[in-house]
Amino acid sequence: MSPRTRTETDNDLWRERILDVAEEHFRRIGYQKTSVADIASHLGMSSANIYRFFPSRAAINTAICGRIIGQTMQSADSIAQMEGPAHEKLVKLFDQLHKERKNTFLHERPVHDLVVAATAQNWVIIGAHNKHLVAIIETIVNDGIDTGAFRVDAAKAARSLMNALIPFYHPVLIEQGVRHGEDTEEGLHDQISFILKAIGA
Repeated sequence: MSPRTRTETDNDLWRERILDVAEEHFRRIGYQKTSVADIASHLGMSSANIYRFFPSRAAINTAICGRIIGQTMQSADSIAQMEGPAHEKLVKLFDQLHKERKNTFLHERPVHDLVVAATAQNWVIIGAHNKHLVAIIETIVNDGIDTGAFRVDAAKAARSLMNALIPFYHPVLIEQGVRHGEDTEEGLHDQISFILKAIGA
């Protein structure tokens, strides 16, 4: 291993260590209450040293948000790759996405607050996540087209399905629904039933 490669590897390891500590703090006390000094102190380094690996506090926030969203996308990808009818995979996907967002609000409020901020402020990571999710939905729709279950334009159908999901996936709307005592699962299933009929399932 060349000195340059070794240095890059060491830097990557330090970035991961910093993110591990930051994520633990974010989940425990929230991203707003976590300072760079807190992270640095836990690692036995100075705040200035943290900035050797991340250009700003915002970069740390984005990286942690990316980690959290990445876990959701792994679940979504797994559902898309399952065997079975396309309409069943769409139902399972929407159920899973809604369940994760709702459980985050109910049981991991600091994480929910981070996702709310990222969504409200339109962080780049959220835009990338939404595009990835639309691509996953389009893959499932194409499966349905291949089997003759759907007779639609896959790209348009994927965008429509994503729009149908938003009221049951957007963190602020989920929070509002729960606070108002709405049966969000029933609403989601009604929405899924309607949109599946619209695309021919």
